[in-house]
Amino acid sequence: MTLHPSAFAAPGRFWRGNLHTHSDRSDGVLTPEEVCRRYRAEGYDFLALTDHFVGLYDYPIVDTVPFRNEGFTTILGAELHSGAMANGGLWHILAVGLPADFPRPHAPDFRVHEGQESGAAIAARAVAAGAFVAIAHPQWSGMTLDDARSITAAHAVEIYNHGCAVGCDRPDGAAIADLLLAEGRDLALIATDDAHFTEPDHFGGWVMVKAETNTPEALLAALKARAFYSSQGPEIHDLLFTETEVIVDSSAVATVIVQGAGSSAVAKHGQSMTRTVIPLARFTKSRFLRVTVLDAAGRRAWSNPVLR
Repeated sequence: MTLHPSAFAAPGRFWRGNLHTHSDRSDGVLTPEEVCRRYRAEGYDFLALTDHFVGLYDYPIVDTVPFRNEGFTTILGAELHSGAMANGGLWHILAVGLPADFPRPHAPDFRVHEGQESGAAIAARAVAAGAFVAIAHPQWSGMTLDDARSITAAHAVEIYNHGCAVGCDRPDGAAIADLLLAEGRDLALIATDDAHFTEPDHFGGWVMVKAETNTPEALLAALKARAFYSSQGPEIHDLLFTETEVIVDSSAVATVIVQGAGSSAVAKHGQSMTRTVIPLARFTKSRFLRVTVLDAAGRRAWSNPVLR
C-alpha cells in the first residue's frame, strides 16, 4: 500500500491563505478592506474573513469581493455560534465558503439562550450550504471529547490558532483531533490566525492549498478534498507513505515527527534536513498517521492525517 496525499498528488500549485480572521464588522479593529490589504501585502494569496455571526453585529457575512484582485482572492465565511458546550460556553464553529444568504441562527449575542440549535446542527447546516467547516480552538474553548464527537459534519479541527497562542497560550487542537482520529473520524487539520489586530495575533498560522487556480471555487474544492497542509513557516514539498516508511521532502528542518494513535510517535532530528525517511514499524496498530516538521526556530508545519 502506497499513499500519496492529495496535497501533493493533486495538480496545481500551493496558495497561501488564512481561514479565520475578524474585522470591525464584529470584534476586530480594522475595516474589512484594511484586513484584506494587510494580508495581501504580507504575501498571502487568499483570505477568509470570518466575523462573528451573531445578532450583536447584525449577523455579518462580509462581502469581500471588492477587495479581490488579480493576485489575491477572498472566500466568504463566518464564525458561527450556538449553545451550549458541556462547560456552558457558546459553540464556535468556523465556516468558510458560506453563501451570503445563510439562514441566521438564534444567536443574539455571545451568551447561551434557550432554544438555540446545537453546535452539531449549525455545523451540519453550514456543510449542507456548501461550506468547509472546522471545529475552532478546542483548547481555548475548554472543549471535551464528547463535545467534539458531537460535531459529526466537520471537515477539520484547528490544530493551531495563533490568536489563542498569543492571547492565552491555549492554541492547541492536536489532543482532540488525535482522539477523534483514533476513533476513525476522517478529519483534516488547519492552522489559523483568528486575527483581531488588537494584539500580535496575525500572520502566525496558515494553510497551503493545492489548486490549479487561485479562485474561491477551486480553493474551496481543494480544502474539502484535503489538498492542503498547514504551517507556521516550514514547507512540506512532498509526502509519501509506503507499507514500511514515510518519506518527507521539506524545506530545511531540524525535526520530523510521525504521529499515530495513543503514544505512537517517531521523531528524527538533524541539521537542515530536506529529505527524511522514518520507519513505520511502531505504527502497526494505529488507525491514522500524520506528520509534523519543525524548523530550527521551532516553527511547525502539519500534514493532514491519512487513515489506514
